[in-house]
Amino acid sequence: MTESQPAAAAVSPIADPAPLGLAAFALTTFLLSAKNADWTRGTDAWLGYAFAYGGLVQLLAGMWEFRNRNVFGATAFATYGGFWIGLGLYIRFLPHTATPAQIGNDLGWILLAFAIFNTYMLLWSTQVSKAVFGVFLTLELTEIILFIGNFSSSSGTIKVGGYVGVLTALVAWYTSAAGVTNGMGGRLRLPVGVPFGVPRAVAAREVTV
Repeated sequence: MTESQPAAAAVSPIADPAPLGLAAFALTTFLLSAKNADWTRGTDAWLGYAFAYGGLVQLLAGMWEFRNRNVFGATAFATYGGFWIGLGLYIRFLPHTATPAQIGNDLGWILLAFAIFNTYMLLWSTQVSKAVFGVFLTLELTEIILFIGNFSSSSGTIKVGGYVGVLTALVAWYTSAAGVTNGMGGRLRLPVGVPFGVPRAVAAREVTV
């Protein structure tokens, strides 16, 4: 029986996948939110990116976070990668017989379910950084407004959800950009804010995504 190598020696470090996952989430959220805000005249430009970028790429980022032993990042990215793939499949294979009321009811339940998941991730994001907390806070508001709008068949409420979704995408893009430049080790660094409740001595240090 051969002697196994220590775990630390067997695992080589990899680049932080969080900025990639955040960028994939941000772009796909932006495209769908632009449609919800009625800026795109009803086109489904977001659908392909729900499969390829927000779905597959974000899912890959989640798998790499498992490799990085980051349980929060792995759970968040893999779940929302699955969300985009699942939503894309739902829209792509929607029966022609489905009525707007049925579709609204389905989307309402989907968004409610993910809002429940997002609630505890929002709480745990307070231990990551204020920028990440901002992503989950705006996403929480987006999901709540949208499931209310879909359940009530209120186009006005859905439009408001689209506006908040665009804000969510912008916050996620900023957090992604901060992760990229801070991870490069150069002079340009973007603040992301320390986790809530950390001692002042720790807060004085620079915190990355």
